[in-house]
Amino acid sequence: MADLGTLVGSSLPRQKIPVFLLKTESTPSDAYREVFSTPSDDGLGFEPSFVPVLEHRFEDEGLRQVGNLLRGGQIGAAADSSYGGLVFTSQRAVDAFAKVVAEGQQADPSWPRLQNVPIYSVGPATCRALKAVPQQPPLGVFGEHAGNGANLASFILEHYADWYRHRPAKPPLLFLVGEQRRDIIPTTLMSPDLPAERRIQVDEVVVYSTGVMTSFADDFGRMLAATEDRRRRWVVVFSPTGCDHMLAALDMLDKTTGQAKMRRDGNGTSIATIGPTTRSFLLTTFGLEPDVCSEQPTPDGLKAGIAGVIHEEGD
Repeated sequence: MADLGTLVGSSLPRQKIPVFLLKTESTPSDAYREVFSTPSDDGLGFEPSFVPVLEHRFEDEGLRQVGNLLRGGQIGAAADSSYGGLVFTSQRAVDAFAKVVAEGQQADPSWPRLQNVPIYSVGPATCRALKAVPQQPPLGVFGEHAGNGANLASFILEHYADWYRHRPAKPPLLFLVGEQRRDIIPTTLMSPDLPAERRIQVDEVVVYSTGVMTSFADDFGRMLAATEDRRRRWVVVFSPTGCDHMLAALDMLDKTTGQAKMRRDGNGTSIATIGPTTRSFLLTTFGLEPDVCSEQPTPDGLKAGIAGVIHEEGD
């Protein structure tokens, strides 16, 4: 027969597990807050908090370049256009593009005049943002189903070839990017392994840059101090940028070697990454294997990965 302490303990609700999401909370709602605030069927409860890490700055030179191309009619389906389409893989690049469009429409309501121009993007959020950029008829946005840059590149190879099937040579694509980006799309589309007639020239223009917010270390430190009595906490990393600051705040960065060291509070604070890029960065740069690398870069995939580890450890 169970003793009184066991019976009382089993009747008590589980303490919610803090989850620090190292990103800016999306507005008007954020799917990560919604998913982690919803109690799980297995009784696990999480307490999500957002800790903004990155600040983004528009690059004026890049914005001017895009604006000049639009004003000159150099992005379009005409045979003499410099570019036959646009590529986006980040919400910030879409924000920069929307800024150029909004400023241009003050002088010319017909901007951006991108009718019959394919615009490629990856992921539902970025595609939705592009579809919201005002133009009549609306922008033609493709690639929402792709899920990642590699899949988008494969899709572009086929879709763009069909779009310009009557042209002897496919026009180049303009790729609006941040200062830090992966090169999977240009590398794939311009690969020398492709037949010459299938290759697509990709020109990049940097329209924003990214840096660590000056307030991040203090903000994260306060949240850690407020939860230091919790038996378990999770930190979710969304980008390589700011990983060193995150490790320093957790007292896990050896200043002499630049490598990760034993965690300040043993196994109480676990680290998860939203995908393989950030996991690889932590491993190769700091020698740190995160506790979870989400199999799917989604709120549900992340929560499932964290819950799986917790159950494996018998908590």
